[in-house]
Amino acid sequence: MEIRRLPADEKPVRRYLEELWLPYNRELGELLDDFSLADDVDIVSEELEYRLERHETDGYRVWVAVDGSNGAESSGDFVGFVATEVDEAPAVFDRPDRLVVCDIYVTEPYRGTGLAGELIERAERQAREAGCDELKLKVDVENERALAFYDKLGFEHSRHTMVAPVAEE
Repeated sequence: MEIRRLPADEKPVRRYLEELWLPYNRELGELLDDFSLADDVDIVSEELEYRLERHETDGYRVWVAVDGSNGAESSGDFVGFVATEVDEAPAVFDRPDRLVVCDIYVTEPYRGTGLAGELIERAERQAREAGCDELKLKVDVENERALAFYDKLGFEHSRHTMVAPVAEE
């Protein structure tokens, strides 16, 4: 198993979207009521442009877990990923810089193998390299498995996000 940075090139980003990002978001859609993907668009094509552009920004990284790699960039099975972004504290706030775990996903056959922990360790290494003192992530309150995993890793609850519909006049 190898964890490597996803290059900002169309072919590997498309593969990441098709093999990891799309299944991840489909699973979230099944788990969470308000997380469904659109039916009327080519999701991979729409997301590809956005992801390629985002890969060019400083501080944003996607790390992909590859099983069966022989060292060649395109070999092996994509089996998990973690996407991260540096959140620098503005000078007017007394808080440390943070590395935000935007998304993390492990395919079904690799769950329970410790891979998710390895992906978080990779994010921690990036946090240290970027001078960040904290990791931050958001997790849905309905995702009990993820909540238990993050609690076990020492993450603490710090905020609640609340949502309300806008009433029509």
